[in-house]
Amino acid sequence: MVAAVLFWSLANGVLVRATFRVLDSSFREYDALIEPERPQPDDPQQSGSASSLLRWRELGRAGREFVASRPLASDIAAVTGRPARQPLRLYVGLRAAGTAQARARLALAELKRAGGFERAVLVVITPTGTGWIDPSAMNAVEYLHDGDVASIALQYSYLSSPLSLLAQPDYGAEAARALFDEIYRYWTTLPHDGRPRLYLHGLSLGAMNSERSAELFEMIGDPVDGALWSGPPFGSRLWRSFTEGRNPGTPAWLPTFRDGRFVRFMNQQGGTLPARQPWGAMRVVYLQYASDAVTFFDYRDFYRAPAWLDAPRGPDVSPRLRWYPVVTALQLALDMAFATTTPMGYGHVYAPRDYIDAWVAVTAPRGWSAETLERLKRRLSDEAERGSGSGQDDAGYGNRGG
Repeated sequence: MVAAVLFWSLANGVLVRATFRVLDSSFREYDALIEPERPQPDDPQQSGSASSLLRWRELGRAGREFVASRPLASDIAAVTGRPARQPLRLYVGLRAAGTAQARARLALAELKRAGGFERAVLVVITPTGTGWIDPSAMNAVEYLHDGDVASIALQYSYLSSPLSLLAQPDYGAEAARALFDEIYRYWTTLPHDGRPRLYLHGLSLGAMNSERSAELFEMIGDPVDGALWSGPPFGSRLWRSFTEGRNPGTPAWLPTFRDGRFVRFMNQQGGTLPARQPWGAMRVVYLQYASDAVTFFDYRDFYRAPAWLDAPRGPDVSPRLRWYPVVTALQLALDMAFATTTPMGYGHVYAPRDYIDAWVAVTAPRGWSAETLERLKRRLSDEAERGSGSGQDDAGYGNRGG
């Protein structure tokens, strides 16, 4: 009888749904914790402040970390030698409203209230499963544009990225789509010479859901300025279409696609095209490492050798690695589980210096020499190394907050 009940529960998904409800409740309690080192902001423009439409507790653990960890204007000016503004970081947690659409409307209202559309650059972020945002990515773009940056993110799950992908495969895309729709529709009503440049960003599961938030054919008449998607999971459909449609002779781990006017790929060694190569109206960059199993795992690896093992190989892939049926796919699946435990700049841990190069390609900041860019890379790399043991890194596939 017990075996029959268990079989029936599994067959109907009852046990699976119950397990995810328990996990979701556990992650929800963790998300609610207020850390003593994350004080409520006193800047009225920031989310969670006394003037905000969002209460500090409603931001959730990842949202509070994101808002509280922005660089100061003085930090930015010390590197650039120019006047800088305080970056504007806004975040809507799951507790703020009952539906993704309601949270997206709240995000737009908060962005208007805080003056986000008056900044030079606006970044719409899709976070990872638990709502985490990689500080290396956002610090880089804020420094590059003298702090004149507003960013907005919407939490869509309490679960880590793998669990969110299993339990709510479409919910992250739904939330990302709702946020993009609200922001984009309002942005298109603004005068072209009086609105910020608009970019999309996401890491890991956030990259995949950010991809799905915007339909390219809907933006033909008034496109966003670009996107930076880092470590896209192997299920990212747009990324896969570009990779499989790459120019002949270019490697799968760093392809070129047509003339590079719309999409380019970058890794630790930069991109395949010179910086002076002309772009089109919209710039899309994928930042990816050949050693990132989250990106390069494929179910077909069970029965055929993956293209990224062909010569030449990525700089971070061992020349001794060989393909074996079934075995290699299982090895990659295991690598995925530990992809965020690698040294920075390998696997699924994206380095500040590579984010800087990628944001330069996407946003074309002015006033930066090779010397000042190198100084910025050293500073942000040092900060990231000091903070790497914080346990906050939830790219979603390892044990760093996953």
